[in-house]
Amino acid sequence: MTERVDTRTWVVTATYNERENLADLAESILALDLPLTLLIVDDGSPDGTGEVADELAEKHPGKFAVIHRPGKLGYGSAHRLGIDYALEHGADIVLTMDADLSHDPDRIPVFLAALEDHDVAIGSRYAEGGGTVNWGWDRKILSKGAGAMVRLASGMPYRDPTSGYRAYRAHILRDGHFEQALQEGYAFLYEMLFRCHRAGAQMTEVPIIFVDRQAGVSKMSKKVVFEAALRLFPIFWRRVTGWRP
Repeated sequence: MTERVDTRTWVVTATYNERENLADLAESILALDLPLTLLIVDDGSPDGTGEVADELAEKHPGKFAVIHRPGKLGYGSAHRLGIDYALEHGADIVLTMDADLSHDPDRIPVFLAALEDHDVAIGSRYAEGGGTVNWGWDRKILSKGAGAMVRLASGMPYRDPTSGYRAYRAHILRDGHFEQALQEGYAFLYEMLFRCHRAGAQMTEVPIIFVDRQAGVSKMSKKVVFEAALRLFPIFWRRVTGWRP
């Protein structure tokens, strides 16, 4: 792990074989000229992503930080670790985003503005002004269907509850006990949102344009989708029983 820095806004991204995209993401983060740190949680990428991350942290101390894990341990656990690390290092705001350039870093100021009077800002492909690029009809149906299932099971009204591009205020992460979110894959995303929702978060959706990756290999699979669907049942049970984190 890198040494502690004092930046109050942290961006967490989980990487596995994202060497081709990480340099471009870093350049975009630097171009924002904002007081934030990009924390890269790398799962032992064999393509050298971790080495690129180390070079960025060494060249730009305070702007980049790195956590190396020994192998591919999962999307949810990577984000839990990254969020915990950011909060331990004084983060007031934690953003999560993908490293494959599907999430535009130029939208970060919009998220920060939204948090002036909200606890959580969700990057929404389906809010007015949002959308997707390079998606086929099957991907669109899958995404919208997943969102509808999450809304039905959880009672949450948000149009894009499976979006991974988000910003949280630190207090709501603690109130929702993020560290107890044990789901992996896309189920982690809606479990996190549900925890914040049940903890009383004021949430808003900000429009984003999701651009499908141009380099590297997608981590989406039928197994990931199936597991995410199965894990809606505990969310539904918590909803009907009045559970609170």
